[in-house]
Amino acid sequence: MIRKFHTRDTESLVSIWRAASAVGHPFLEDRFLAQEAENLRAVYLPNAETWVAESRGVPVGFIALIGDEIGGHGKGIGKAMVDHAVALKGLLCVEVFEKNTIGRRFYDQYGFVETARFRHEATGELMLKMAISVR
Repeated sequence: MIRKFHTRDTESLVSIWRAASAVGHPFLEDRFLAQEAENLRAVYLPNAETWVAESRGVPVGFIALIGDEIGGHGKGIGKAMVDHAVALKGLLCVEVFEKNTIGRRFYDQYGFVETARFRHEATGELMLKMAISVR
């Protein structure tokens, strides 16, 4: 089931994000990830259009949309979450670290294409901007 975010979901979603980040972003420093977890709590979740996937009443993944841009989603049910976002928004964009081979493979297989490259200011890592449009 996919439903709208409730503030009571915050800590579950932060835990999901941390687990996914450990797998997808092992190259990022712990200090940066800790700050991003705090940003997720205080900035992103309260201000994004966030959808939660749950199983038996427990959050198992999420997708946060800022306009037509994916801000993040949980590991393991990404396709269902992106399908939901595409149904809502049509055109979608995402930024993914070049070294995040798991995320890049997911977006490539989904049909996203690279539209730009830039340096992530806080980490110095190369980022890819990718986009997809509904056909």
